[in-house]
Amino acid sequence: MQDAEDALERASRAASGFPKEERLKFSEVIYDLIAALQSDVWKPIYDEYPDLAPEYEGFEPPTICSELTWEEVELPPELTEDDVDEILFSLLRSHWQKVALVLANTRDTCYIEGLSSDYEIFAARLRWLSDKDKIEGIGDLRMWRHSEVRLKD
Repeated sequence: MQDAEDALERASRAASGFPKEERLKFSEVIYDLIAALQSDVWKPIYDEYPDLAPEYEGFEPPTICSELTWEEVELPPELTEDDVDEILFSLLRSHWQKVALVLANTRDTCYIEGLSSDYEIFAARLRWLSDKDKIEGIGDLRMWRHSEVRLKD
C-alpha cells in the first residue's frame, strides 16, 4: 500500500509538466486516489493498531478551504485589485509552491504593509488568475494544502 501511495505521489509530480487542461484532469484523479488510500485504507489500519500510525500524519481526506470566488470578493477600502496582484506576483516563483504557503506569506507581506490579509481574498484571486491562465495551478486550488501554483514559464 505504501508503494502505491508513493507511486501516486510520483505520478502527481510527473503530471506537473502536462498542459493545463490535462494536468487538471489527471491531478483530480490522483488526489482522489490518494485521499481514498489515506481515509479508506490507512485510517482503519491505524485505528485498530495505533502504534503503527506515524505521529506526523493526519488522515483527513483533502477538504475545501474556501469556496469564495473572485466575483464574490468585496475588497476592504485599503486594498485594491492591483495591490492583491502585486502582493501575489511578488510571492509566486517559477517553481511550484503550495497554495497554503503562498497564502501564509501574504499574511506577512500584508502585516508589513499595514493591509488586510484575509486568506480567502487572496485564494480567490489565485483561482481567478489560474482560471484566466495568468499563472499555473495544479490540483483543486480551493484545497490550499493540496494544490500548488507557480508563475507561467
